[in-house]
Amino acid sequence: MRVSVFTEPHRGADYDDQLRFARLVEETGFEGFFRADHYRAMGDEPALPGPTDAWLTLAALARETSRIRLGTLVTSATFRLPGPLAVMVAQVDRMSGGRVELGIGAGWYEREHTAYGIPFPPVAERFDRLAEQLEIVTGLWRTPADETYTFTGEHYRLLDAPALPKPVQQPGPPVIVGGRGPKRTPELAARYADEFNMPFKSVAETATAYDRVREACDRTGRDASGRAPLTLSAGIVVAIGRTDAEAQRRAAPLHVTSALPPEDPVVGSPAQLVDRIGEFAAIGTTRVHLRLIDFDDLDHVELIAAEVLPQLDGPR
Repeated sequence: MRVSVFTEPHRGADYDDQLRFARLVEETGFEGFFRADHYRAMGDEPALPGPTDAWLTLAALARETSRIRLGTLVTSATFRLPGPLAVMVAQVDRMSGGRVELGIGAGWYEREHTAYGIPFPPVAERFDRLAEQLEIVTGLWRTPADETYTFTGEHYRLLDAPALPKPVQQPGPPVIVGGRGPKRTPELAARYADEFNMPFKSVAETATAYDRVREACDRTGRDASGRAPLTLSAGIVVAIGRTDAEAQRRAAPLHVTSALPPEDPVVGSPAQLVDRIGEFAAIGTTRVHLRLIDFDDLDHVELIAAEVLPQLDGPR
């Protein structure tokens, strides 16, 4: 089982907080450090000192870490134009020596868009834009260095793009598509992604989502095309403690009113987390992203590294 840590800096974390956390994640043996791409908190808390840009942060972390994978869960397609996004991710991949992954979604949190003047079209258009962005970003990365890339869609048009710079990873950094959507999300994952992620739901709900994605892979001919099988991953909200009181203290932020949909956290002992990961493995999950809430709680990272990671099979 591959195990990464997922963080939410929009709850309140500056760059130094994220750097300290990412370095500990690397030192303690996790595979990766992933962060959300949001410009404000989900509730009414001030979340000081304020938001940090995901890709600006990852670029800096790329130069200050050496092993861990770095990426977004997930970048909103409403935030950036696809051409510049492809350039940005490719550059960070080069800065990291080939350790970057692009998680990308349609965008959903209207409040952050209105707060910062970002257009927020209806959901159908957001998914149309996401589909075009996936086609453009992966197309730019795959274009040979001596050729140009042209694309004409409903929302974006590129003419003779030099398709540079090229990322270190070829044909491009892994693309992660995920979410709870029953129709377009599975199809987009089957067509464009290297990984499908089901975020923070029960094992049963995740298994149903995996079935939809497998069916989409069959419909689109992905498996027959010779492409690598999709990695199936799950996000798990985690509040682990040596005692029940410690676990409940870490779970306290989960009870705060938020715009997030209902989740299925693991609140309890390290053994409970090992068991939950085993349940996910049984339905085909080969990677988990553990959502840790408090950037100041470095002991939480160390506890999971010491008591959970050694009990899991395979590389982490």
